[in-house]
Amino acid sequence: MNLHPRRGMTLLLAMVAMGAVLGAQPLAPQASATATSSKKHKKKHKKILVADRSTTRAGVIHTDTAMNVPLSRTRRHGRHRIFVNPWTEPTYADSTVGDNVDGEDLVVRKAAVDALGPYNGTVVVADSQTGRILSIVNQKLATKGAYQPCSTVKIVVSLASLSERIITPEEHLRITRRFSTDMTDAIARSNNLYFAKLGQELGFDRVERYGKLFGLGEKAGLDIPGEEAGYLADEPPTTGVGMMTSFGDGIRLTPLELTSIITTVSNGGTMYYLQYPRSQEEVEKFIPRIKRVLDISDLTKEIKPGMMAAVEYGTARRANYNPNEPIFGKTGTCTDTAQPGVHLGWFGSFNDTGKNKLAVVVLLTGGRGISGPIASGIAGNVYHNLDQQHYFGPEQQALFPAALVSLQNCCRR
Repeated sequence: MNLHPRRGMTLLLAMVAMGAVLGAQPLAPQASATATSSKKHKKKHKKILVADRSTTRAGVIHTDTAMNVPLSRTRRHGRHRIFVNPWTEPTYADSTVGDNVDGEDLVVRKAAVDALGPYNGTVVVADSQTGRILSIVNQKLATKGAYQPCSTVKIVVSLASLSERIITPEEHLRITRRFSTDMTDAIARSNNLYFAKLGQELGFDRVERYGKLFGLGEKAGLDIPGEEAGYLADEPPTTGVGMMTSFGDGIRLTPLELTSIITTVSNGGTMYYLQYPRSQEEVEKFIPRIKRVLDISDLTKEIKPGMMAAVEYGTARRANYNPNEPIFGKTGTCTDTAQPGVHLGWFGSFNDTGKNKLAVVVLLTGGRGISGPIASGIAGNVYHNLDQQHYFGPEQQALFPAALVSLQNCCRR
């Protein structure tokens, strides 16, 4: 059959188009199967979302790390549902970029870098008996990053409540009609209702006073370049004092401030200025300087069982690298109320044996996979890595005699 060239081309294009349509027909049953699978997947997501919201109080959006799609809120676009990723902060990053290691303890530095791995965050390691910072991984975040403290605020709330004799460590506080708990278990399991009740008993004025006493809202370091202070509200947050004492609403905490609190609890009440020698000469001339002395020696002994229990069976179980080398710590997990796209994982800890007594603080920022338990595992790896290098060893006499410790600007509180 002879066709005009233009008509032949038209017929050929028509046949190709028809073939494409006919070729697409067999895919229809698969599309139907995919739709059925999608419905099942949505049901699964719905169940997971309920569990997630029960632990975050704010009903924030979460991301399914396995599927790389959000679990909750979606937007409708015509007949399609578009999943929205709520997290603006990456979970993984090279946290060593821009760091200057001059003056650092390189053994501690390597242990901390290896422990942090690919996570986006910071690790601060300090000598709890002198206040000397031995290493900071991600120095910019540690000095300038102020975030909601989450449940790490419960350390201060515990000491304030004991000091004000609102409760004793052995006393059981009734949480619900059928459940009560004591302070040790409340710290270990990070019971929010327990600490909300303590906050309501304390009242805002006393919470603020003890917060200032422990250094909230002020710089923790002495002449550390670039350090910025956190924030402590001067009036109750709109969410109430209970949320302030259980989740840290109204407070912005820096990793250095938490390090200062941890070193103070570790040594029984001496709050040192954190100092960060930046050369070998500064290391050799280092002298500890006391900021203030808190009369909390007996109180710290009463919260240490809870901090140890957190590592033994509570929220910080991942830090338990060696039963013979106990670690004391407190986790914190929440979404920053001031930065809803940032999920936080805190862990403040210290060891109490060996010649080198350290405070190890970890802050992770990112998405749904970030939490206090994850941060505790990183701290546990820091201790484990140092233990493998025989860093702790048998306890020895203090390196700095009391006569060499500067009491400049020191006062007992």
